[in-house]
Formats: sequence, structure tokens, C-alpha cells
Amino acid sequence: AYDMAKFGDAESVLLADIDLQKAENAAQRVNKLLGKNIAHSAKLEVSNQDELVKLLTGIDSFLSAVPYQFNLQVAEAAIKAGASMCDLGGNTDVVRDELKLNNQAKEAGITIIPDCGLMPGMGNTLAVYGMSKLDSCDEVQVRCGGLPQNPKPPLGYKMVFSIGGLTNEYFGKAFILRDGKVTEVDTFDELEKIEFADPIGECEAFTTTGGSSTCPWTFEGKLKTYEYKTVRYPGHYDKFKTMLDLGLLDTKPVQIKGMSISPRDVFHTVVAPKIDFPEDKDLVVLRSTCKGLKDGKKVELVHEIIDFHDDQTGFTAMERTTAFPASIVAIMLAKGQVDRGAISLETGVDGTIFVEELKKRGIKLTETVKTEL
Repeated sequence: AYDMAKFGDAESVLLADIDLQKAENAAQRVNKLLGKNIAHSAKLEVSNQDELVKLLTGIDSFLSAVPYQFNLQVAEAAIKAGASMCDLGGNTDVVRDELKLNNQAKEAGITIIPDCGLMPGMGNTLAVYGMSKLDSCDEVQVRCGGLPQNPKPPLGYKMVFSIGGLTNEYFGKAFILRDGKVTEVDTFDELEKIEFADPIGECEAFTTTGGSSTCPWTFEGKLKTYEYKTVRYPGHYDKFKTMLDLGLLDTKPVQIKGMSISPRDVFHTVVAPKIDFPEDKDLVVLRSTCKGLKDGKKVELVHEIIDFHDDQTGFTAMERTTAFPASIVAIMLAKGQVDRGAISLETGVDGTIFVEELKKRGIKLTETVKTEL
């Protein structure tokens, strides 16, 4: 909302939530930061389709930041209301269902673009941007992680977004592009070491689900490889893998003293408070590597972002790198800079425009080119 109000040429920005007080507090914070009365609040039960359509009618463009399981019905409401939308997504099956609304979205004269946050989101846009700068591309590797600036036990990690979103990424299967074909692989697999500049240093990266979104299908037959891994500090993998192997993230209920309980629900309830650390500052690392040919030479093109908690606004690095990319897309939709229909982020958003907008927000993007002689 802050970004839309500051960079989106908006007459008004509306924040809607099931908890009206939270929406009011957020709107007041935005108005205070910007020094003008542009943000407003509303109460909304997102599962009430009639209420949702009524609220969205008359809105040019909006961002859905609700849990991913609601996004398909939000997209259906957007079509009825004639409002373009993007969302933070996070579940590729839901995203693919949203993209099936392409014809209805075109008929309504709107655009729907899912998966527009950090990952899935900005990392995929930077990958497409990198690909566009090469004459041909064979391989794309994206690595990303939200980390505490000062890691603490027990996991060397702090909550930077919902624990339900975290375990959704860690558990199940992931889709990547390998040897030119869409391939299903296990999450929490293919552990690797990865190095970043100080103050971060050596980290580890491993396969998680959802980050690559629809890119493996989009680029099948065009690239040999498109892969995504999540970055954490050393040691996190082994500790969390133990909990995975013990079944503590299983969703199938078990019987305990006559009650049916999901191990994952218990995990969320017990673990979340122990890794919250709300006063600790965070950082985000994002690296997109594209390998291919430029002017007849083999080239490795790397785009990297390292972003930190912003003391001036109070926004965390995860807030900045999730919200600003999504807001950029929402603003592009409002300005008609994207074709109509339900389309994927990697095919709908112009990478050059996106990168130029990113620079305005103080997120530093570095570009490194390595050429084989």
C-alpha cells in the first residue's frame, strides 16, 4: 500500500482485512510515512464472494496477499468486478488454475498475474531479464533466502513470513526444468554450499517447492535447466530435515488421547513462537544466474540483490522484497502496461521496465558478467 501510494499515481489506496483494526492501523501507518491522507481501510471476509466483488468493483488494480488457497476465488471475483489483480501466490497448482481463467479475464478486460512476490516472483522476473540480455540461454539457476542478520538457536532462522508458508515450501515435491524437460524432485534435497559477500558469508541452499512457479512449463523446450533453491545459514538444513524425517510436518492427522490432530498444526503452534524474534533485523539474498551465449561467446550473467531492514520506514527486508515487486506489477496493471488475460509473470511482465522501477525503491541490483575466452 505504501509503494502503490508513493509510486503508483493512485488517487486512493484501500487496505482490506478480516480484522478492521489491523487494516486501520496499516492505513494510518502508510499515511504517516507519506504525510498525506491517501490510504483507507475496510473490513473484508475474503471467502464471502458477494462481499469481495462489491469491494473490488471500481478498483483499477489490486494485490491479493491472502493465504494462497483463497486466490482462485479472488481471481474469479476480480473478473466479476472488472478489476485487474496480482497476488503473492506460493502454490503452483492454484496458480495454474488461475491461469485457466485467461479467456474470462480477456472478456472482462482485465489482467490476472499470480506469484508476484519475492520467490515466486522477483527472482523469476530477474531470470527473464537476464535471459533477454543473452543471445541464447541454456541454464537458469535462482537462489533466494530471507535470513536474520544475527542468527540465533535453535534453527539459525527467524520468522520472516507465515510459518504455514514456510512449511508449505519445505514439504512435498518441487518442479524444475532439467535436461529440457519438466521434472518432479523431492524438496529438502540436492544440498549445496553457496557464498555471499560479507556480512553473510557461506550459506547452504536446497530444493523447496513453489519458487520456480510456472517457469519450468513456460521454458520447456527452450532451456535445458531452470532450477530454484532456498538459501539458509549452515546447519539449518540438517536440523529441519530431522523434523521432516520424524514426520513432524505431516498433514495426515494422528490420534492422540482420542483427538485427531495434524502433526503440522502442532508444529506450527509450538515452533512459531520459538523462532519469531520480532525485534531482530533481517536481510534477503537473491541471486539469478543465466548461462548462455553472447556475441558468440559463452557467458555467465549474474544478477544479485542483498537487501536489509530499513530503519527509516521500519519495513523489514522481507517486506520490501516481497511487497515492492508485487506493487510494481499491480501498478503496471493499473497503467495498462501488461496484456489482458490471465498470464504468467514470466511471460507478462517486461523485465526492463521492472528493473527500472526497482531502482526507484532503493533496492540495489548488481550485475556480473563472466565470459569464457
